[in-house]
Amino acid sequence: MTKLLDSAFKEVSTLPENEQDVFARFIIDEIRSEKRWESSFNETQDILSQLANDALDDFKNQNTIELALK
Repeated sequence: MTKLLDSAFKEVSTLPENEQDVFARFIIDEIRSEKRWESSFNETQDILSQLANDALDDFKNQNTIELALK
């Protein structure tokens, strides 16, 4: 455990139990959410790479149009 995380847990430990539980639930939910995002990105990397390659091929073959920016 890092010094900063240890310090944060020491600070949280001074709070009432119900507030400690709120903090703990927040941390757990954030970690689980991050893992879900990571999993989603890992599962779509091949698809994203293929879409990027298709877009580059279209550009190289002049199958694209320039969008007007305002």
